[in-house]
Amino acid sequence: MNPFEMVIGIVLIVMIGNVLKARYKAKHGILEDEDGNERLAQRADTGEAVRLREDVRALKERVQVLERVITDQRQTSDLSLEIEKLRDR
Repeated sequence: MNPFEMVIGIVLIVMIGNVLKARYKAKHGILEDEDGNERLAQRADTGEAVRLREDVRALKERVQVLERVITDQRQTSDLSLEIEKLRDR
């Protein structure tokens, strides 16, 4: 193998490596700034994503209300039982 073929081989290997690296970064949403620092790309919210976030937020609020109602009822019934126990003495 002469030196010219070796240089062409090295250049091809480096180019293929750079193409594969760029495809990987594009697939996983990784961006580079001017200094070469990598960061994840911020994806724009679609209407569907915004709607789903609102649904999750509403469901979390409902769960909090249900938890509060259940614990309040339990405390009330426990208090009633304790009052009845004291009356029985």
